[in-house]
Amino acid sequence: MKYALKAALLLFLTINLSSCEKDEGIPPELNFKTGAGYTSSDATLASGTVLKVGIEADRTEDKDNLKVFNVSKSIDGGTPETVLNKSLTDDQGVHFEYDFTETLEGESGQVNVYTFTITNRDGITNQLELEITIE
Repeated sequence: MKYALKAALLLFLTINLSSCEKDEGIPPELNFKTGAGYTSSDATLASGTVLKVGIEADRTEDKDNLKVFNVSKSIDGGTPETVLNKSLTDDQGVHFEYDFTETLEGESGQVNVYTFTITNRDGITNQLELEITIE
């Protein structure tokens, strides 16, 4: 009986420990879309130009679905302000694409920094930045 109890306890502990899943803490993948019509690197553009930035994001761990997409903008080094905050659906949790557009306004020499942030289920984020100077 004593050995059966020890064997049962050992089996229980083995099952519990092996079912624990280690979370690697890998940030979601985030990339700019490239190609005709997209701005995917720092640039100088005229006021009145329609800026189009494409984003593609993918989860990097099976259970860590993408949850939130955010775009913020700072002007001339000022405090970043959120221009878009989007909660993602379960269908968007594995792969998400978004085309951000904005008509550029401002004085010549103004520098706009756009920060694109994707957050997964565990709160782990990845960011891309794009600096646009108004000519």
